[in-house]
Amino acid sequence: MKLSYAQRLEDYHLDLVFADCATGFYIDVGGGHPIADNVSYWFYLKGWRGLVVEPQAKLADLYAHIRPRDITECTLVGSREGEVEFHVVDRLHGFSTTVESNAKTAASMGAGYATERLPMRRLQSLTTQHDIARVDFLKIDVEGAEADVLAGADWTACRPRIVVLEAVAPGTMAEAWRDWEPFLLAQGYSFAFFDDLNRFYVADECAELAKRFPSKPAPWDCVQHLWDFGRAPERPDHPDHALAQALVRGFLAALPSIDQQQLMPFLEASGVTPAELPRLLLGSAEYPGPLSATETDISDLMKSDRVRAALGRIASAYDGGHLME
Repeated sequence: MKLSYAQRLEDYHLDLVFADCATGFYIDVGGGHPIADNVSYWFYLKGWRGLVVEPQAKLADLYAHIRPRDITECTLVGSREGEVEFHVVDRLHGFSTTVESNAKTAASMGAGYATERLPMRRLQSLTTQHDIARVDFLKIDVEGAEADVLAGADWTACRPRIVVLEAVAPGTMAEAWRDWEPFLLAQGYSFAFFDDLNRFYVADECAELAKRFPSKPAPWDCVQHLWDFGRAPERPDHPDHALAQALVRGFLAALPSIDQQQLMPFLEASGVTPAELPRLLLGSAEYPGPLSATETDISDLMKSDRVRAALGRIASAYDGGHLME
């Protein structure tokens, strides 16, 4: 099964260019999640490695676990060093941006955002720090701040063979490349391909690579897409369905033996709010006697017979207590 992990077949189109390269190096600015809607993951699986820059710590921290060969920097990238305001969009992490007007566009679609100050580095500083000279492709997706990233690179010392940038405005999909394309062309790059979301450019000294791009975007169904498979335990056609089901069964069977306090990260990761947690933990089964005063405290409730009973009831259908099949 050949899977695309990217939003618009970016990985598939780049692989047409680099099909003969078993190894290589990428720079992924605005890496996002290490797998979902990710342009460089296809190449990581081929054996490549690279520098991934992602300012959202929750996302950046995942790379060490899923993509340990990569160098990961949790920072913004722009034209200067220092600190700047970053607008973190709720749920839609891919819309988070230094451009507040774009965050407001996301807010108009029902997603709120919060503003915080984060460090910013120049791309030149990062490539110098990590002694990066040869780059096969540079991908930039920073929700409207592409020109700022380009301005902070050293286009003499480090010249990616291919540069791919998100080229339309977040949310509105209006043309956005007019703001930064002249600068990139002046650095010795030529336009090669547009997939309706991203524009691809080839360094003039690697002009032969431009011939490897198709004349138009590949059809969507030329490969399969991870997003289409949904959640692994729920979809028999998911490539990891059997493993996911085994893990769910194993986790649920082991619930009574897990320290209840160690379950809190799992509950938090599920999206349950603190206000919802007590009712969730208590469930709906009849229990002898009213709640004690201490059982309204989450820490105490997690250690209570009520929660132990809930975990035991769940596990009994998986640990051999009740034979369900």
